[in-house]
Amino acid sequence: MTPSKLVFLKLGGSLITQKDSPMTPRLDVINQISTEIAKACEEQPNLRLLIGHGSGSYGHVSANLHQTHLGGKGEAYWHGFAEVWRDARKLNQIIVQYLSTAGLPVIAFPPSAGMIGANKIAKSWDVGPMILALSHGLIPIVQGDVVFDEVIGGTIFSTEKIFHYLGKKLQPSSILLAGLDSGVYVDPDSPDQVIPRISPENIDSILPGLSGSDSIDVTGGMLSKVRLMLTLLEEMPLLQIQIFSGLKPGNIYKALRGNQFGTMLTI
Repeated sequence: MTPSKLVFLKLGGSLITQKDSPMTPRLDVINQISTEIAKACEEQPNLRLLIGHGSGSYGHVSANLHQTHLGGKGEAYWHGFAEVWRDARKLNQIIVQYLSTAGLPVIAFPPSAGMIGANKIAKSWDVGPMILALSHGLIPIVQGDVVFDEVIGGTIFSTEKIFHYLGKKLQPSSILLAGLDSGVYVDPDSPDQVIPRISPENIDSILPGLSGSDSIDVTGGMLSKVRLMLTLLEEMPLLQIQIFSGLKPGNIYKALRGNQFGTMLTI
């Protein structure tokens, strides 16, 4: 992999937490993932990596309770906003700890500390420090997080929404979305057949089979994920986007090595 190539890797909330059990991390899975990432980075000294992760049973539970994603005002809203931030931060600290223990030089860039939204659309974020971190061989960590919004007060941005903004700024060569699902299923009720490729040409025939998350997810689940990534592809047609299961041992390592499986999003 050449020095000019950058990879975004997302660790889905349903992958790293028990999404139906509040505040419950899958520590064995997080440890497995950390080991695989470290191995891939060790074997590819020129790999530049940015890691994002979802909030799973941490941020989504409290965000749903307070309806933080819808915006609001007043003391109750902002106290709820801060609670969601605390929950998301707890999971982020676990991820940073495990990745660091695996020997990875990670450094966290929480969106709540720098990103500004406008009516649920990302408006600004100074990515200069992130670019410098990457230039020095560090691995930035971002996460699904609360975001201050100039129009509606506050909201929630998913990792995909953050990747959508950062993708246009940092120009990655690929985005790897690792979750529980093996890809995008032909039929969600029969998860034994994965759609190999999704593009703007076939998305209309696929949309009826897509759905949101089975668990609490204020950011929309698979349907929102696919739609958002396709809009990014329209602006960056050379980008490779891959949706796959990170639960199967070795999958994240293989994806970081360039192997394609699961569902590929293409133009």
